[in-house]
Amino acid sequence: MKGTQVLRKAGQWGAIATLGLVAACDLFMPVEPVLTPRGRPAGLVPPEPKPQPTSERSAALRSYLTQVQSSQLTQGLLRRDGGGPDTPFTANMLARNFEQIVFFNEYNSSGVRTGVPGELRRWQTPVRIGIVFGASVPPSQQARDRADVARYANRLARATGHPISVSSNPNFLVFFVNEDERAATIASAATRLPGVSAANLGAVRNLPDDAYCAVAAYASGSSRSVYTAAVAVIRAENPDLLRLSCIHEELAQGLGLANDSPNARPSIFNDDDEFALLTNHDEALLGMLYDPSLQPGLSLAEARNTVNQLALKALGQAGPS
Repeated sequence: MKGTQVLRKAGQWGAIATLGLVAACDLFMPVEPVLTPRGRPAGLVPPEPKPQPTSERSAALRSYLTQVQSSQLTQGLLRRDGGGPDTPFTANMLARNFEQIVFFNEYNSSGVRTGVPGELRRWQTPVRIGIVFGASVPPSQQARDRADVARYANRLARATGHPISVSSNPNFLVFFVNEDERAATIASAATRLPGVSAANLGAVRNLPDDAYCAVAAYASGSSRSVYTAAVAVIRAENPDLLRLSCIHEELAQGLGLANDSPNARPSIFNDDDEFALLTNHDEALLGMLYDPSLQPGLSLAEARNTVNQLALKALGQAGPS
């Protein structure tokens, strides 16, 4: 059996569903040919191809999300400083935030708040990230998105100590697609990943309007606590900072920091959107999650003492002798 964990940004929710095992099939991303034009004067840059026409719905979403970003920046939200003197946290706060973000899910598969802790979930094999673009994303934007994902993957690898990289043989797909192309693009590529089917892609394929992005993590092996595939979807209508914020939150959530907590600060795992990018607090959470002293499948009760010690270690404090 396999489990599916789904999360989204903006009005975020989480769910666990149990579904039948789907056969694995690796996806090899095509490499675009590099053409060398002849007879072009030195320094002359060809114009970008015109973007594909978009629907009124997609255009309206782009306008709405641009307004959202502008409003949040005006309110002092979407901070990029990673936290500072105004956002102190103790080892006890870090440990409690870890418990809420790792062991709890905001909702179950029926959309009901449960408040019941689950098991620790994370990857055991290397995370190989593939990037898929819809036809609406122009080449210049694709280049920026690729660079942002690659740079962030390196940061996640350092924070976790776990192998995470961009790959042509992915098990974690990141889609940049607009409203018009999302369903078809995801269906054609994501179902080639192990444990992913059209039936369990619904939450990332059918985004509500208030969702900037979403991620679903899948466990298709013998343990429901070990992720083997993930699919993140980022609206191509997002403006620059919301787009980068989605990269930071969805990729980190797809590693196992699944929930949000109103008490987590400084953190992107908080519905208040105070921080746009991964913070020092969040890097500590990632390091704790992938520490060898914790293993997938542990319950909160089994892990609590270790979590407390890891929180002290993360802040450079000595535990009890």
